Amino acid sequence: MVSRFKDVPPEHQSTPAEGDKIMHISFPIGKNNVLMGSDVPEAWGKAVMGTNISLSITADSKEEADKLYKGLSAGGKATMPMSNTFWGSYFGMLTDKFGIQWMVSHDQQRS
Repeated sequence: MVSRFKDVPPEHQSTPAEGDKIMHISFPIGKNNVLMGSDVPEAWGKAVMGTNISLSITADSKEEADKLYKGLSAGGKATMPMSNTFWGSYFGMLTDKFGIQWMVSHDQQRS
């Protein structure tokens, strides 16, 4: 699956020059693992090698997603609070106290 920044609703788009950058890409690995990634638009700050990686964890429920988000963000920085998204997931992003970036989600369409 590949989503580009130009493919999102207008109110969520970055600059036109960054439209071809990847908002989300996923590559299934085996039965239960998925490698995911995205580009970093300039509006989010200058990307430095090592800060352009996020670990993604998928919860079985909204409650579990909230618990994971709360635990991982303790002592760190909440960058996108958990909320319902236009792509159908309950989703949030954070940087933990060790500087690791996380994406936490619950796919509500599977509930």
